[in-house]
Amino acid sequence: MLGLAPRWRATRYLVLSGAWPLGLAALYAGCIGTHYLGGHGGEGGFNSLAQVAVLFRSPWALLAGWVHYLCFDLGVGAWQVRDAQRRQVPHWAVVPALGLTFLLGPVGLLLYYGARAALGKKELKMKKEEIKIPGKGV
Repeated sequence: MLGLAPRWRATRYLVLSGAWPLGLAALYAGCIGTHYLGGHGGEGGFNSLAQVAVLFRSPWALLAGWVHYLCFDLGVGAWQVRDAQRRQVPHWAVVPALGLTFLLGPVGLLLYYGARAALGKKELKMKKEEIKIPGKGV
């Protein structure tokens, strides 16, 4: 959706609004809860690579890890599209970055920043409602 039709109403509603990433976030929370409330709750951790390997032996933790990647990659891709539209980066230059963001996360983000630096406008096109100062009624 982000690659083929970034301005389509459904893309704006499902992806750019955050609805789809929030749905994935809820699924992630459910998977994590199932893992920790299930029989594998005390196994594994994040303090070492060995602990992460033990953690991902649980199918629920492995699914949670996968959903975590999907959620964040989609969120980063949505940000890339919104940022590219504001900075007038041609969409053809964003599409390869979206693919790499989905498959290889940080590599796609790096490619997007390169495309933005090479092809984007230096001054940001922002709407008045995007320029709000916290605590001010402006």
